[in-house]
Amino acid sequence: MRKGSIKSSVVNSEVLRALAEIIRSEIKDPRVPEFTSVVAVNVAPDLKNCEAYISVLGDDAKAADALKGLNSASGYIRKCLADKLNMRHTPDIHFHIDQSIAYGVDMSHRIDEVISEDNRRHVEN
Repeated sequence: MRKGSIKSSVVNSEVLRALAEIIRSEIKDPRVPEFTSVVAVNVAPDLKNCEAYISVLGDDAKAADALKGLNSASGYIRKCLADKLNMRHTPDIHFHIDQSIAYGVDMSHRIDEVISEDNRRHVEN
């Protein structure tokens, strides 16, 4: 399976859907909050490894706790994933915190600051 192929994108989307459902309904770890979402998934072409990017509503401490909880439950999550998906190999899952939402919010604030500064300069002139 080549990276960027149709099969690769189908596998990624199915794994993402199944992971989101597993985290939402089957993980009972108190460190993993209710508002934990799977943002993106990248399954290796050989189907042996999977990089899952998660987003957690809350501060960095909650995100770190959720990451610890998910990493400790990765074996159980892999078993649930194998039950849900009919794949030749069930990948090992490695969770990472996705910072893209926080980055987007930060950039939006910076753009707003630049616009307000520009408007203030036009008013003064």
